[in-house]
Amino acid sequence: QVQLRETGGGSVESGGSLTLSCAASVSLDNDVCMGWFRQAPGKEREAVAIIDSSRRTTYAYSVKGRFTISQDNAQKTLYLQMNSLKPEDTAMYYCAADELGGGVSPGDFGYWGQGTQVTVSS
Repeated sequence: QVQLRETGGGSVESGGSLTLSCAASVSLDNDVCMGWFRQAPGKEREAVAIIDSSRRTTYAYSVKGRFTISQDNAQKTLYLQMNSLKPEDTAMYYCAADELGGGVSPGDFGYWGQGTQVTVSS
């Protein structure tokens, strides 16, 4: 069982930055795929950034060049550095993990945090 807890959300103005953190209850050294997803009201949950067990990263086109996913294995923490935020980035952001390879779709991940709200004003 993997438990995840996100922190770091908040309200910022357009162009601002935020860093989200996700504390995991298990080591991230093994074959664990981690990811950040987001869901805006009335929209489906979508992948924002994924880091697989080989440390390869994948980003949604809409955030490429602005967001950076990283992990600290010693701290068992996943991060999402978000720069140049836009109003369309407003959403609930979720941390997700999977021990069976993961993927890029929400259905590929078996463990989820409760989410942290990010609101970007224009």
